[in-house]
Amino acid sequence: MDIVVNMYLAYLGICVPVVLAVGWTLHKNGRIFLVEIFEGKEELADSINHLLIVGFYLASIGFVAKVLRLGSTPSNTAEAIESLSSTVGLVLLVLGVVHIGNLLLLSIIRRNVLLDAMAKRPWIQ
Repeated sequence: MDIVVNMYLAYLGICVPVVLAVGWTLHKNGRIFLVEIFEGKEELADSINHLLIVGFYLASIGFVAKVLRLGSTPSNTAEAIESLSSTVGLVLLVLGVVHIGNLLLLSIIRRNVLLDAMAKRPWIQ
């Protein structure tokens, strides 16, 4: 097989499982935030969580596919490793930034929900 084809296969073999693992982690651990945001409505939180993970997978796998040809065309193994490292690194950085963005968004929404709940409490005097 050609060195470029091997590099592409290695790239996909690394990036796709990483996207699936990150997505599964977000789905599993993000549920508790969504249940709290939706004030205990578990069915709604689970539905939104499922929609979010589908969107995450579509966007992430699409990004991985788009970035596939971003690296240089290597003529030897060392160049292939450098190109593979560069493109995998880019994917990991973007996934990390998206993950941090999601956490910030969930935190802001959660804070607003908690503040609204506190504002509605009758204060004992």
